[in-house]
Amino acid sequence: MSIKRKTKSVSIILSIFENRQEAISVVDLIEQLEGQMNKTTVYRILERLENDGTIHSFTATNGLMWYAKCRKCSAHQHNDTHPHFECKDCGKVECLEVNISIPKIDNRNIQSVDVILKGQCADCMP
Repeated sequence: MSIKRKTKSVSIILSIFENRQEAISVVDLIEQLEGQMNKTTVYRILERLENDGTIHSFTATNGLMWYAKCRKCSAHQHNDTHPHFECKDCGKVECLEVNISIPKIDNRNIQSVDVILKGQCADCMP
């Protein structure tokens, strides 16, 4: 990680991502950090961590931004072209270890893809 200043606020947010495997919505993150830092600080740190290749973001249900820790990413290249799974029962959202390929389309420069698969997670299946 190449974050130059690792402030207390950065450390708090990093610890949240280090201690979880699933993604977290920006709304849940802000609620979790209420009283520790304001919303603007949370957004600023998330942007910094994403630019650094520490976390990645994607858009899920209701247009909410979700964040998850990166695997093998850097400030110069994100390798997060993978689908995410959202459980319709418990609301858990997680990265899937499935490779997908982005098609090459003439006269287009595709920079990101959000693929959300929805259903029931293993814990919620009957």
